[in-house]
Amino acid sequence: MAEIDSLLKLMADRGSSDLHLKVGSPPAIRLNARLVVLRDLPSLSPDATKTLALGMMDERQRQSFENHREIDFAYSVSGVGRFRVNVFHQRGSVGITLRRVSTTRSSIEDLGLPSVVRQLADEPRGLVLVTGTAGSGKTTTLAAMIDHINHTRDGHIVTIEDPIEVLHQDDKCIINQREIGIDTDSYADALRHVVRQDPDVVLIGEMRDHETVSAALTAAEIGNLVFSTLHTIDATETINRIIDFFPPYQQKQIRLMLASTLKGIVSLRLIPSINGGLTPAVEVLVMTGTVREYILDPEQTYKIRDAMEEGEYYGMQTFDKSLLAMYQQGKITLDDAVAMAANAHDFKIKVRQLGVAPEQAAQSGIY
Repeated sequence: MAEIDSLLKLMADRGSSDLHLKVGSPPAIRLNARLVVLRDLPSLSPDATKTLALGMMDERQRQSFENHREIDFAYSVSGVGRFRVNVFHQRGSVGITLRRVSTTRSSIEDLGLPSVVRQLADEPRGLVLVTGTAGSGKTTTLAAMIDHINHTRDGHIVTIEDPIEVLHQDDKCIINQREIGIDTDSYADALRHVVRQDPDVVLIGEMRDHETVSAALTAAEIGNLVFSTLHTIDATETINRIIDFFPPYQQKQIRLMLASTLKGIVSLRLIPSINGGLTPAVEVLVMTGTVREYILDPEQTYKIRDAMEEGEYYGMQTFDKSLLAMYQQGKITLDDAVAMAANAHDFKIKVRQLGVAPEQAAQSGIY
């Protein structure tokens, strides 16, 4: 697969996060959150794109793709890196999206995450969720948390992923990594059996449906530390999404389980850094008595954001607070901070209270 390997090397050399291959267009890469079409390369033909896709698959994967018309799997290139691949059909032709996965694990501090993330990784049991849109750093953050556990305490870690992205080596922990479609048929099947594998820590790649959520809550309830991800933009939406997975007659029970097992939610958004590249803005919810009450009472769940605003002592912070700190530290521009704020008007008031240069304030509409 020299041709796809060459494209992946080009992608990695340019520091890109994603590669898109579509029939009728040249390859495109995502660079610092922007999609850049490589117009110096020829457009892809249907046969060439299909050949590239099938060439990355083994026989089992080809059969699955033939049956289901789409597939996720991992692909590695020696000396270049490891990639998460999604192959799909669109308008009768094959499309491919590849995302580069970091094979060199960074520490929680190296990623610029707040110290409370380390504290959540040190929890002996319970549920910890990492959320955000695609490409926001969820996988990298979870890898750093698992790596921290692996180097600081003894135990058995079981990961259930689709596909396995970051490879972990045993240190103080024994780590078993199971891939959907290769080592187990589904998240639900793996979770039904994981409690018999004597785990201390369970990582679930993604909570996709009520069955997976229910199994994750049960695993946390019986004494495991459970990590997982959701494609939600903040802590409050995450709570509501989990509850909404279930029919109304089950939601009271789910609120009870969530209130008793949840330890924290880390929500991520990547923002252009003044120094180049992307840097994470981080919202953190930590379970307290007040948060537990708000989860249990559907009439008060919307107040979770207020609890985060007032929960600095516990390590909590909203996105706006994270953005404000990043702006003060000179990591991001004022325009980017305002654009990413949950409430632009309130954020401008907070910035005005800090004091900003008159010309920058005028450009960003602060005054």
